[in-house]
Amino acid sequence: MVLYDALARGNAEYPDRLALVYRDTGLTYAQLTGMVNRFAGALIGAGITKGDRVAILLPNVPPFTVAYYGATAIGAIAVPANPLLKAPELVHIWGDADVKLVVTLPQLLEGAAQAAQQVGIQHLVCVGPRDAVPPGIMTFDEFLARGTGEPPTAPRPDPNEPAVFIYTSGTTGKPKGAVLSHKNLLTNCRQIQDVLQFTRDDNLLCVLPLFHSFAGTVCQNASLYCGCRFTCVEQFQPARVLDAIEKSGVTIFPGVPAMYAAIIQFASDRPEALARVRLCVSGGAPMPVALLDAFEKRFNTIIVEGDGPTECSPVTSVNPPDGIRKVGTIGLPLNGVEMRIFDDNDNEVPVGQVGEIVVRGGNVMLGYHNQPEATAEAMRNGWYHTGDLGTVDEDGYFTIVDRKKDMLIVGGINVYPREIEELLYTHPAIADAAVIGAADPLRGDEVVAVVSLKPGAALTAREVRDFCRASLANYKVPRRVIFRKELPRNTTGKVLKRLLRKEMDLGSAGPE
Repeated sequence: MVLYDALARGNAEYPDRLALVYRDTGLTYAQLTGMVNRFAGALIGAGITKGDRVAILLPNVPPFTVAYYGATAIGAIAVPANPLLKAPELVHIWGDADVKLVVTLPQLLEGAAQAAQQVGIQHLVCVGPRDAVPPGIMTFDEFLARGTGEPPTAPRPDPNEPAVFIYTSGTTGKPKGAVLSHKNLLTNCRQIQDVLQFTRDDNLLCVLPLFHSFAGTVCQNASLYCGCRFTCVEQFQPARVLDAIEKSGVTIFPGVPAMYAAIIQFASDRPEALARVRLCVSGGAPMPVALLDAFEKRFNTIIVEGDGPTECSPVTSVNPPDGIRKVGTIGLPLNGVEMRIFDDNDNEVPVGQVGEIVVRGGNVMLGYHNQPEATAEAMRNGWYHTGDLGTVDEDGYFTIVDRKKDMLIVGGINVYPREIEELLYTHPAIADAAVIGAADPLRGDEVVAVVSLKPGAALTAREVRDFCRASLANYKVPRRVIFRKELPRNTTGKVLKRLLRKEMDLGSAGPE
């Protein structure tokens, strides 16, 4: 089975059932399949063939799913990316992936076109009306019109072949493309259905960004695999989300802790909005126990916490809704997922002892695109090494206690300090820099830059942020800037970030 088969099955068995809801409109399985077929046919007409890469730079709108399934239907590889990324970031991802065609929005076209030109991408498709799209660039509707509603005639992809590249830095350097096959993704869909028991009557809220593996698998792929529907919301705003949940009859709400915290803070006066929600799912960052308790009591629902990295399609474990929930843990491994706790020598440690969480199973990626050394390191001895430090108890429930690496999680999205540090080092006034995280009750982590200046140089916190904002997505831009005469280092020259975190509250935020 490949991704397209799930959609085709829905079209054959329940064509009139809603598959996707967006604002005031819905697409049935028949309508969505027809659009996917037309997109696939248009790709073939544009010369896109098996193994070619199709970039998707879109928010949560129906064309995202159409492009994702249309590309993978003909054996091409979908390359979703965060719409907030700036041109230099897109240049790296699209160049590394060797993208042949880009689908985006008019609002994102300037940066997308700039990146496409630098990389040498010939095909740009823009979702929007003709009068909003510059001459010479095809609109999404015009592109669809080049295909037919018939199933694609291209050679069928093999389940073990790549379906998606999802770019993730792990913790160091520039983003790497995690290569996920059709089998990886559909294995994870089956595993998720086994534990969360999606039915054809379920309606999943999709406010998590579809470019991220969490929403891509749990909200989109698992919904279509199980024959239910998902409701897309482009941007998280507490009141707007509750409106969508209530109006569309959402039954399952996947989110990150920051979303649940914001709803409690800004929209707790509407507990009736979640009346039909049978299950909330939390991932992407640790869920504070106090927040979970407060949300469940206020909205009379349950939150099950799970976890998993992009490289695992992504879900590896979850607290079973119908079994024992151990609040504060990430639950039990999914069926078919093996999880262990290893020491630094890849030996399994005893119950209760801290070590690195490692994973093995059919949901684990094929590897990193064009990164054999990084793949070999991450997949040592056949186990994917997550970089998370954790424990397992006598009942098999896993708990994450820390991150082995320096990765931050801001609003459920990974942020990698080294990428920001390397940019800071390019500023002519900055001599030294380190990026660390501070706890933020709404966003999870707050990005903090600690910098020292070159002799005689002057710089304000605002100037540092403006400098970063020109090259980085806004969520990566440091919210706080602390100036120090020098950064603490050990004898080998490594910055002692643990000391910076300890001393952070004593530092100066810097002049504005």
